[in-house]
Amino acid sequence: MKRRSVLLAALALTTASGGTAMAARKPSAAGKRVVVYYQTQYANGTYVSPLALTEHRTGVTDVLVAAVHLNDLNGPYAPVHLNDDPPGAAKYDRMWRDLKTLRGQGVHVLAMVGGAAPGSFTRLDEEFDTYYPLLRDFIRRYELDGVDLDVEERMSLAGIERVISALRADFGADFIITLAPVGSALSGGGNLSGFDYDALYRSRGGDIAWFNAQFYNGWGRMNSTADYDAIIARGLIPASKVVAGTLTSPANGGSGYVGMATLKSTLGALASKHPGFGGVAGWEYFNSQPGGTAAPWKWAAEVASALKIRR
Repeated sequence: MKRRSVLLAALALTTASGGTAMAARKPSAAGKRVVVYYQTQYANGTYVSPLALTEHRTGVTDVLVAAVHLNDLNGPYAPVHLNDDPPGAAKYDRMWRDLKTLRGQGVHVLAMVGGAAPGSFTRLDEEFDTYYPLLRDFIRRYELDGVDLDVEERMSLAGIERVISALRADFGADFIITLAPVGSALSGGGNLSGFDYDALYRSRGGDIAWFNAQFYNGWGRMNSTADYDAIIARGLIPASKVVAGTLTSPANGGSGYVGMATLKSTLGALASKHPGFGGVAGWEYFNSQPGGTAAPWKWAAEVASALKIRR
């Protein structure tokens, strides 16, 4: 993922614990997910709303707001940042309202934690009791449906297991926990996270909803099914828990962008080849092709059609 600089109205329900307004959830089609990463909330000074994803009935199932960082408590920045600012900054007020609207329309909203900017997971690993409460309280404040743990720095297996166990204990069985490894990390190859994903899946697989595997920047490709197939062929992680992550624009990563026609062909082949195929994730929303900045929602609509997701 990038560096720092870089969810039909539903019936509101009231929970017994604290009266938080929640909404009925729309299930995704047969395990297929259309996941959109939403990091650039302002492009050239103009706010980028995610609401077009539901206004145009794209079939989006999950929106991942990025990127959350846990900062050094002794440093110059606020303890929790969303990109370059605290999540409570006025610039994000409209975004949080829009994300709440998406949740009311049945789209899951998660926070992506970490990414290429280092430090968050080192702190969770080495000073858990100090930094985990910051993450927990952020999730509670913004009533998120889950978190995407994008570990792109060295972290111990015991450390990531502890984070997952704490999230499950604090937020219950319905809370969505995903991870975002590079694709090769799930097929026995290169890995940015330090810990072994096979070992993690064996110990915490029941708590992991799915993996947003990154098939770009040299860690895999989506111009064919080969790299995805290599993961499933190992027989450990089922296709229902592997979402194929891809770039939505050649401007969004160093390499590995696949044009829409090729991507749709690959997705169709994967859905045919692997029953329960987990779906697709796109990095990132604001400039997604083929609509670009004028109509970034078109990416989600196109891939949903390739996966035959009813909209």
